[in-house]
Amino acid sequence: MEAAITWLDSIVWSPWLVWLCLGAGVYFTVRTKLLQFTKIPAMVRNLREGSTSQDGISSFQALAMSLSGRVGAGNIAGVAVAIGTGGPGAVMWMWIVALLGAATSFVECTLGQLYKERDSRTGEYRGGPAFYFERAYAHTRARVPMKIYAWIFAVVSVLALGVFLPGIQTDTMSGALTDTVPGLERWMVGAALALILGVIIIGGVKRIANFAAVVVPFMAVAYVIIALIALAINASEIPAMFRLIIESAFGAHAVFGGILGVAIDQGVRRGIYSNEAGQGTGPHAAAATEVSHPAKQGLVQAFAVYIDTLFVCSATAFLILSTGMYQVIPTGEDSPVDYETNLPGDVEAGAAFTQFAIDSMWQGFGSIFVAVALAFFAFTTLVYYYYMAETNLTYAMRGLRGKQAKRALLAVLQVVVLLITVWGAMGAEGQAWAIGDIGVGVMAWLNIVGILIIQQPAFAVLKDYRRQIREGRDPQFDPRTVGIRNAEFWEERADAIAAGTWQDGLPGGRGDRDEGDGDDDQRHVRVPVR
Repeated sequence: MEAAITWLDSIVWSPWLVWLCLGAGVYFTVRTKLLQFTKIPAMVRNLREGSTSQDGISSFQALAMSLSGRVGAGNIAGVAVAIGTGGPGAVMWMWIVALLGAATSFVECTLGQLYKERDSRTGEYRGGPAFYFERAYAHTRARVPMKIYAWIFAVVSVLALGVFLPGIQTDTMSGALTDTVPGLERWMVGAALALILGVIIIGGVKRIANFAAVVVPFMAVAYVIIALIALAINASEIPAMFRLIIESAFGAHAVFGGILGVAIDQGVRRGIYSNEAGQGTGPHAAAATEVSHPAKQGLVQAFAVYIDTLFVCSATAFLILSTGMYQVIPTGEDSPVDYETNLPGDVEAGAAFTQFAIDSMWQGFGSIFVAVALAFFAFTTLVYYYYMAETNLTYAMRGLRGKQAKRALLAVLQVVVLLITVWGAMGAEGQAWAIGDIGVGVMAWLNIVGILIIQQPAFAVLKDYRRQIREGRDPQFDPRTVGIRNAEFWEERADAIAAGTWQDGLPGGRGDRDEGDGDDDQRHVRVPVR
């Protein structure tokens, strides 16, 4: 089994995927005219704007939700693994992936918002790759192939997000907590996680969004502040640290130059794994928002990539590199790279690097700091994993008639996620990271290829947004003015605004819902009210 997992991981994460991610990022950067650099003020402005409604969440809540998925154990353990395998140069490639990936994130999240629809059970907005793959070509000869493609993505996502990935988060978190708290057993951590997670996910997207909006900003800011304090303490090491990162990234370093290929592979892999640009996870949260123009949420989600990698991942890298608490054993090599390390002996690449880095400044605080950080990061990621798995299962169940069958399948998903949570906490070691990599990689393959096929609507949306900004208007969107079809939500919204019946962001202004016992396969239709 171990050999099979390793082989499959090498196939999914072949150099082709690495170059596909980088190439897509470069292409979308050019097509959007360097949007991720020129529109940073607009990203921040749109983050502050927007409000919740009975059907949708705010832009800030969506940002928090997507960050809850992006910021996880990989931001601590994954960054350390990248450095421990590819050397300090891997950090530079994580940054490059983030800078390019922000453009990719804009495209995929704009598509997610553009082709969103309402959940027939709850009326809440749903969307994501499966939805936009189908809808973008709904009126063409490619309708059937793209619908099959969308269904494949949905199934893969349910497996990856509901089965493969949760174990990584809980394993890392449980290990850190049990190593820190005397008498705490892994099964206790698993049981507590399952209980709390169950209470949150049963409450639906609103409860998930409210939870993320409170916890995620707090944990990210606190983590970055600790890293900044550590940098201040090791200020004399900062110039050498940046020089080491840059030289190692481009093969110029005397020690790490020989593993340039590994540095690129690990940096790109962990960058994609962490910031998730192109993976297809961001569009799920993007689709749930109440905004006046799809491009607004695309910009907000592009900014999420920066927060994840340039802030949180960099915080981990700076902690480790500024203190010298790391060692490098390249993939496939029998012996470590020959250089001096400040670690007290051989230490496996992972959260321990960060722990020793903190301990080097505040003795005894490292294990507590890492355990608490992992607990927050990993748990919020678990919550978002479930939300995305549920969204894709909802899509996959479209052809299934009858409320009871759908509810039963959703209940099965909830039970599976909770069981995987407990299993991971009990010690899902060994190939857990490889299995997670496979899930992330397959989703990335499907999504990046897919958005390269259906990219044009995203650029039409961006062009419309820029035109209205030049005209000094707050952008409002009607897909018919730019030749986009099958974006039914936005057509209904534009008609309601023209009729003066749209109550944007006002609870209770979202129309009627079917509360009867009839079949819920019928499309939820909004009835605008005055």
